[in-house]
Amino acid sequence: MEKGPVQLIVPRRHSDNRGWFAEVYNEHTFAECGITCHFVQDNHSLSIPVYTLRGLHFQTPARAQDKLVRCIRGRIFDVAVDVRKGSPTYARWVGVELSAENGRQLFIPIGFAHGFLTLEPDCEVTY
Repeated sequence: MEKGPVQLIVPRRHSDNRGWFAEVYNEHTFAECGITCHFVQDNHSLSIPVYTLRGLHFQTPARAQDKLVRCIRGRIFDVAVDVRKGSPTYARWVGVELSAENGRQLFIPIGFAHGFLTLEPDCEVTY
């Protein structure tokens, strides 16, 4: 069964004079978007120099993982490449800027390689 596409997710931020709050994951809300995976691992990376390149990484079956990527400090250019042989979008890629400021997240399903380039120093990324 072929997984759905890479999806850009923009969580709603609730702001007041103290700052903001955002729900970054909700199983029901994600299911309404067709994202029904079960997340089993959470990673957090720090890249100190600007223009640090990480990736492209992917896992083969038995260890394959869906990913929900967000930048919690700084700015990155995040990329997902379809590496599913026989897929109608094989070798095509999607790229988007994720930042602590814009709060956007990228959902990357199994079968896509993932990588990012930091656009400023001291970027922290979770996935």
